[in-house]
Amino acid sequence: MTLLHIEEPPARTGAWYSGHPVWRLGFRPFYLGAALFAALSIPLWMAQYFGWLRGDLAGLLHVGFAWHMHEMVFGMAAAVVVGFLYTAAFNWTGLWTPVRGKLAALVALWLLGRVAMLLAPPLAAAVVDWLFLPLAAWPLWRVMRQSGNKCNYFLVVLLGLMALANGVFHAIALGWLGLAGVAPMLPAQAAILVIVIMETAIGTRIIPMFTRNGAPGTTPLVQPMLDRVSLGLLAASALAWVLAAPAWLFSSLALAAAALVLLRLWRWQALRTLSVPLLWIMHLSYAWIAVGFLLLALASWQLVSVSAGFHALAVGSMAGLILGMMTRTTLGHTGRPLKAGRAERAMFMLIQLSALSRVLSALGWDSAGGAVLLVSAACWALAFGLYALVYRPYLSNPRVDGKPG
Repeated sequence: MTLLHIEEPPARTGAWYSGHPVWRLGFRPFYLGAALFAALSIPLWMAQYFGWLRGDLAGLLHVGFAWHMHEMVFGMAAAVVVGFLYTAAFNWTGLWTPVRGKLAALVALWLLGRVAMLLAPPLAAAVVDWLFLPLAAWPLWRVMRQSGNKCNYFLVVLLGLMALANGVFHAIALGWLGLAGVAPMLPAQAAILVIVIMETAIGTRIIPMFTRNGAPGTTPLVQPMLDRVSLGLLAASALAWVLAAPAWLFSSLALAAAALVLLRLWRWQALRTLSVPLLWIMHLSYAWIAVGFLLLALASWQLVSVSAGFHALAVGSMAGLILGMMTRTTLGHTGRPLKAGRAERAMFMLIQLSALSRVLSALGWDSAGGAVLLVSAACWALAFGLYALVYRPYLSNPRVDGKPG
């Protein structure tokens, strides 16, 4: 067996980015930036939604429903996905994904995209924002190809699909496709479904392993064929939704996909992880995938709102797994014990409460003043703000064990 040689890339002395630990691996700046952006953007959206933005400020900022949809998926979530994949690819291949100057340039492009979407003319914002995902995917593809890591090529393909969805979103928003009204929702929904497929595939690999290693006495049952069928049903359901398949077809696929997600969680002994926060957050967030597809099946028959299903996926599953993985990978890749304290337990409870209240609001269980929606927004902002506050020193300082990364 060939051993991969890993060493710290040489620093460029004299450059502003040469020595700061935040540029040593992709998770550091992208996790911190995404958490801060998540904590600030939802309160801004609520201010616009409830009419609290007034005067010149309301006219200056391009904050609307389309902005909210876009920025949560192609802004916040995309940054976390790229930061995670850069870090994981470094482990998988032994080759360096962007660090230091190249990493700083990509982060600057991502930040410029967030500013452009908020302030710039639509065409300029579209160009700046769209460039990020293709440019971020290229070095990931390069290290996987160089190392022969073919089993993970599909992750680059999924990033490409997200870039495609982002391009379609901007084309619709600019009026290039002749669609109007709520049409930009479809590419944003497609991107959420791509992320769900990505987190399903990665979760299938790591959740049983983490459970076996982190919850003594557990023996998660893994059946590769069942995993492949489950992932295939989720992908087929996603495709059926995007292509506006008949309700009977989509609902059949979605309900079968939801059932297999729950079956696999039961086989992974999810209930035996309740005393280990770093584990139960992953199992519970994974379960939200089943809830989301169940609600979308009901929505296809116009029994509940589409919003309920996609917020179950975006807040319950996506944001829950994002916080679970951001805490776990930050602790592990900064040389700290994989142990949750009060701050982590608070983050996990807050994001789950945010998901539950957001879905209940979408189902119509809210007051005339939107109190439940505001509870969801507050819990979301507190969860990600707490991560940024507690984990900033971890992300901006060297590893405590002296290893690279």
